[in-house]
Amino acid sequence: MPSKLYLKKPDSFSFRHTIRSHGWYDLLPFEIDREAFALTYVFTDASSGRPVTGTIMEEGEDLLVELSDRVADQAGILRDVRHVLRLDDEMESFYETISIDERLLWVREKKAGRLLRSPTVWEDLVKTLCTTNCSWGLTKKMVENLVTKLGASDGKDRNAFPTPEAMASVDETFYRNEIKCGYRSPYFLELAVKVTSGELQPEEWLSSDLSTQDLKNEIKKIKGFGDYASENLLKLLGRYDGLTLDSWLRARFYATHNKEKKCADKKIERHYAKFGRWKGLAIWCDMTESWFDERF
Repeated sequence: MPSKLYLKKPDSFSFRHTIRSHGWYDLLPFEIDREAFALTYVFTDASSGRPVTGTIMEEGEDLLVELSDRVADQAGILRDVRHVLRLDDEMESFYETISIDERLLWVREKKAGRLLRSPTVWEDLVKTLCTTNCSWGLTKKMVENLVTKLGASDGKDRNAFPTPEAMASVDETFYRNEIKCGYRSPYFLELAVKVTSGELQPEEWLSSDLSTQDLKNEIKKIKGFGDYASENLLKLLGRYDGLTLDSWLRARFYATHNKEKKCADKKIERHYAKFGRWKGLAIWCDMTESWFDERF
């Protein structure tokens, strides 16, 4: 039997700007209802380990979380929703920092700046690896294959994201032939085995005392994670020191700030240096403002 849970929206929170903040909403087990403007995700009831589908939408001053079934651990589901939507992120320091740039005044006005993420660092790790050296279409297909072929079913028509144990239970050939992830095949398997064994504990990075650079160095020890992938993951951990430059972001900068001409990354870094520890979030907001002018 379906059940409904509610969360109060923070004053500085925009549901629309958060779920559209980057492409994660387009990757299973997230799904977007563009007409109702609702975000669906297949959560896990921690008390039973059973997947349950939840649809998040706005209802007045609250967020409504409509679950496909009743769960014993409602508090756990609400914690996951808070984590996914970054409801506990403190945004005032970021807004104050970017107030020196007129181009970014819209961010505070629209209550933007929160970046959608998965309920676990594990899922964000795997999805980030799926974004490296390929098109977005291929990223979507790899994630779809992982979810549909290795994720547990909610008993209806959706699957949860696969656990480390599920991903460690298959071999490299499975990844190549079924997931279609090419050179990443041994990387996925090694990552899953290390997390399953406890050798690697990515969830601890959320509260790590390491400096951002030291934490970045730890992430880069994972096969397949260079500067781009590690800085992308760091943003989802709440650390925005890096610019996470890729071909798309560079091209946007050239068009916006350099008269369509290519330039060295050093110039991009100098442009955003004034934002200090927030520069990675500042460049992302600067380059994506037009997304929210488009019909969704």
